[in-house]
Amino acid sequence: MDCNRVPAFSEASGTSRLPAMGGAMSGLHVMTGGWMLMAHGYAQLAYTDHKGPRGDDLIYSTSMLMLTGQRDTDWGRIQLRSMLSLEPTMAPRGYPNLFATGETADGKPIVDRQHPHDLFMELAGRLDVNIGSEASLFLYGGPVGEPALGPAAFIHRGSARYNPEPPITHHWFDSTHITYGVVTAGLATRTWQIEGSIFRGREPDEDRWDIETPSLDSWSVRLSWSPSPNWSAQLSHGFIKQPEALHPGENEKRTVASLHFSGGSGLSAMAAFSAKKRDPGDTLTAWLVEANYDLAAHHALFGRIENVANDELVPDHADPLHDKPFRITKAQAGYAWHTPIGSGPVELTLGGSINIYGKPQALDVLYGANPWGYTLFARLSLGR
Repeated sequence: MDCNRVPAFSEASGTSRLPAMGGAMSGLHVMTGGWMLMAHGYAQLAYTDHKGPRGDDLIYSTSMLMLTGQRDTDWGRIQLRSMLSLEPTMAPRGYPNLFATGETADGKPIVDRQHPHDLFMELAGRLDVNIGSEASLFLYGGPVGEPALGPAAFIHRGSARYNPEPPITHHWFDSTHITYGVVTAGLATRTWQIEGSIFRGREPDEDRWDIETPSLDSWSVRLSWSPSPNWSAQLSHGFIKQPEALHPGENEKRTVASLHFSGGSGLSAMAAFSAKKRDPGDTLTAWLVEANYDLAAHHALFGRIENVANDELVPDHADPLHDKPFRITKAQAGYAWHTPIGSGPVELTLGGSINIYGKPQALDVLYGANPWGYTLFARLSLGR
């Protein structure tokens, strides 16, 4: 694309957008034969301890490596994209994350834990063709990718840059960021983007090492607006066919809105709302506000408040609380100290966070009256 056109946005996961003031994804860049090659990623070692009858503690590691190639031409741009993780090396149940739900381990639903990511998080390409001087048509897709549904995935958002914990609302906002089979087409301008996707609705299975059979049985549409380099918003809606392995025949209609801000003062923030309609079933809503603030060159504060109506907290069919939706609030605050290592793109981060929860009294028998938790972490990053 014409490099003289400075966009009001930065490209994020899949085809999503973030404010340009958040900065383009950095890392190790190499030019060769007209291609710009980039490597970006991190490896994190964490200890988390969640208190209460359903709490647990664990030392675990999360990771991500993104390898991309980009070539600009007279008529547009070609991108080849991959993203990998070594999280399949951990136990199938993943790591403690109180009140989180989604996917399965050993044939049982995962509750109060975060599932590992798959080895292949993205294997996709994108082709942009310029139309005039202010717009382009694009086609994105591959055997593993992210459809046009919801905001950028949490691991790519500047507002969650140092947060060591995934949101408990992950399966309301960005759970489709690893999808086996995606085709997206759209029209992009400097401030607007409209796009549609067809993709596989079923969530990844328990074999985290393989590439699952792609399918195109679901769809989504998304409108993104970037009025300035500081702001970006999106509104999306999708039909997801039978996403949960343990709920065959149950489809989902998901509507998500989000607003992102990035300022030159070092503040990055997001507010988002989601409603997912089970078919058949109820409509369950969630909202989330998160932010990251760089206090100084080596110090950052971060936090997240999220609220969700979740009916998957009691998987035991014999329990009278089974399938009942409960409104849960999680409030989290944290601090990170970070410094570059040498003169290269590698950064070391040390930090921690603490979280408290609000829940109905009916859940006291399962979670105790005042569950809480904390996470300590050390991270090596290649780029931001």
